[in-house]
Amino acid sequence: MPAASKGANVSDDTNPPQEGRAGRRVTFGVIVLLVVAAAIYAVMDRTVPGSARGIVSAYVVQVAPRVSGTVTQVHVTDDAVVEAGDPLFTLDARPFELAARRAEANLAATLQSVDASGASIVAAQAGVTGARTALETTRAEAERTFKLEERGIVAKARGDQARAAVETAEAELDRAEAARESARAELGPQGEDNPAFQAASAQLEQAQYDLASTLVRAQHLGAVTNLTLSEGAFITAGAPALTFIDAEAGWITVDLRENQLQNVQPGDPAHVLFDALPGRIFDARVQSVAWGIAPGRSVQGGLVVNQPASRWFEPARRIPVRVELEGGMENWPYAARVGGKAHVVIFAAGDTGGPLGLMARAAQRLRAWVSYLH
Repeated sequence: MPAASKGANVSDDTNPPQEGRAGRRVTFGVIVLLVVAAAIYAVMDRTVPGSARGIVSAYVVQVAPRVSGTVTQVHVTDDAVVEAGDPLFTLDARPFELAARRAEANLAATLQSVDASGASIVAAQAGVTGARTALETTRAEAERTFKLEERGIVAKARGDQARAAVETAEAELDRAEAARESARAELGPQGEDNPAFQAASAQLEQAQYDLASTLVRAQHLGAVTNLTLSEGAFITAGAPALTFIDAEAGWITVDLRENQLQNVQPGDPAHVLFDALPGRIFDARVQSVAWGIAPGRSVQGGLVVNQPASRWFEPARRIPVRVELEGGMENWPYAARVGGKAHVVIFAAGDTGGPLGLMARAAQRLRAWVSYLH
């Protein structure tokens, strides 16, 4: 009996060390896994950075009339898609028609005072005003097309068409000005150089331009949103009348932490997942990285206001990165609206097929399906 009892005691004494070693192995394994996971996370954060804080962005224009007046007709409805040149709204033209008639009468009286007939000059001046207005509209549309062409959003043929349109409008203005100069030449040197005639001619051109400005048109393809304009409203010149979203340019603004920007460069490939289109991933490319943000510090009395510290570790600053879809606006999904949320992964190493790239793609694919189920 004593021998058996002694053997039992020996067995009991050897179990605790074995259990302790097993526990230490588990603890060590967990620590190793945590270290490896942290290392992989740190490397991926710099080679394939990503963020779920992406925002669908576009040019949002506050359309304002050039002249003041009462709205007589609204030609669009809320959330309507309009083409370049489509009418948006019309202001009461009667005051401007009267002003144009007064200017015509003033010019005619001035011409009579210098023994000349002003009918041909009035018509020629109207032609110049119309040609100049058409040229300004064509140039504004062409400038937007040129910018989109430089960024590869539209085809070169579209840019060539815009250049041809500008040249045609310039030629029309040259012809109109030549016709006006021909009409002025009939007055002789005395009539053309007469200060009263020059003032009356400029007044007529201004009145005709104001009259043409009572019809406000869309400058390019886009959508009208948050429309609150109605007939009878009085709008001051330069005051926003409606909100217009440019449909010829769209991008995703994604905020990345500063330590994620170490390897990010314009041109890096990226993948975009829109919350509005769960389950679908779009190819994209980094267009630019912002050069700065507002730090939130203000100046009072010439001194910088101190920022009180409220945390042990200050939160990381986030820098906006602009990402555009491959293929331009032709591949832009209809369901992705301005202000919508997007998840973006940037392949800063440039290789989407490497181990880290495959891991990032798999994680985003998993997120796409989770978003789809959600």
